Amino acid sequence: MDPKVFRKSALSSLTNETGVYALCDLDMVPIYVGQSVDGIRARVQRHLTSARSDIIANRQIDVWEICAVMAWPVLHLDRIEAVENHLFHKFDKETPLMNGKIPPIQPALGFDLPLPQLVDVMDATERSKRLDPALRLPRQIEQYQRLVDYIQNVKDAAHLKRSLQAHFQRLVKYHNYFLA
Repeated sequence: MDPKVFRKSALSSLTNETGVYALCDLDMVPIYVGQSVDGIRARVQRHLTSARSDIIANRQIDVWEICAVMAWPVLHLDRIEAVENHLFHKFDKETPLMNGKIPPIQPALGFDLPLPQLVDVMDATERSKRLDPALRLPRQIEQYQRLVDYIQNVKDAAHLKRSLQAHFQRLVKYHNYFLA
């Protein structure tokens, strides 16, 4: 199936409630955590189509790598920031996220998070192809170079350099997969 057709169909099942989401790479590792008070589905669609998405415009993530979305609807709007901060620090501790800004560490949430909705936005055959180190390593090299170029020629900012560091760690990982 055409990857764009699959993605569009899959996104239709993603919740459009307010809340927090994580974009996951081909390894099913969260690489970006965000929030939306306008609806998770609408926000994720903007990221994946590059429409009004700073993380795409700033070269912080490569949409080619996104194969799944986790979503946590948050009914109480005053809790969204706390949930986003909590999830950011949880995932960033495991693997550095592409988020530029680091939210403050907060005390425990004081409430339980529901299990996330998990939506695959890439079919298994396409994901399997993209996991090939011979495809993935060159793609990561290109993404790293795009972000370096952006920092040098458009915007030299600390949050972009933080993303660059996360990309470098991924590049080393893919390099090692390639050599194995």
